[in-house]
Amino acid sequence: MTEVLEITTLRLARGLSGADFIDANTDINDYLQRQPGFRWRRIVQRDDDTIVDIVAYDDIARARAGAAGITGEMAGSPVHATIDHSAVDWQMTTVLQHVEGAQA
Repeated sequence: MTEVLEITTLRLARGLSGADFIDANTDINDYLQRQPGFRWRRIVQRDDDTIVDIVAYDDIARARAGAAGITGEMAGSPVHATIDHSAVDWQMTTVLQHVEGAQA
């Protein structure tokens, strides 16, 4: 089964925290859950405060459509004000291997 990841690495706007970023994503999460092919989302914060936002879709076309809506339909989202737009790296990539952990 194909899985495509949209991986965005970013820095937060000056003075904001990871918690601020999460709070500003409420409407984006709702948007993603309505998108065809959306599977899951994970947001992590590295030790250097870089945010890595990973969204999984079931194919590249749906991933591109979902991502386009973040800057299109969701252009007014408060999340955009939490990002240092000079420090964003955005990629789409197809998963080559997926290994599940043991079920407890």
